[in-house]
Amino acid sequence: MWKPNQPGAQTPPTPEPARPQPPAGTPAYDAAARAGSSATSTGEQATIGKSLVVKGELSGSESLYVDGKVEGAINLPGNRVTVGRNGQVAANIMAREIVVLGKVRGNCQASDRVDIRSEGSLTGDVVAARISIEDGAFFKGGIDIRKPGTDAKGGNASAASTSSTSTPEPAAAAHS
Repeated sequence: MWKPNQPGAQTPPTPEPARPQPPAGTPAYDAAARAGSSATSTGEQATIGKSLVVKGELSGSESLYVDGKVEGAINLPGNRVTVGRNGQVAANIMAREIVVLGKVRGNCQASDRVDIRSEGSLTGDVVAARISIEDGAFFKGGIDIRKPGTDAKGGNASAASTSSTSTPEPAAAAHS
């Protein structure tokens, strides 16, 4: 029988609880890119699962992976917001980096970049330093490219601007 007062008897270290991992369908390039981010390199990432529905404002200081539904506003400056393949977001998003694999309806403002992957759909205006739209992705809205470090609310600070840009939605991606 174990007695805590016996000399030489040490308790084994308590293992750290397992952190939720993104779904197996998440592409490997996403994990590689995530390693460079300050919040996710320490493992700080919140996940909204497939069956969860959130209505309201989300704010905080860690990255977010959305695989469920979010309605309202997402405000995570300095962090990454990833909308997974099953994710459906009807919200304005403000973050350092925004990756869209699912559906987003709302304006996106990123201090670094916005990535719309091939299976992603974004309807709304984008303000970012960089944007990437893969073949097969759906995008409808305006794009305002800002120099890094420029206040996104300033009127004359844009490096390039378009009033409206859209790509035709592929027949296979018509999953409204």
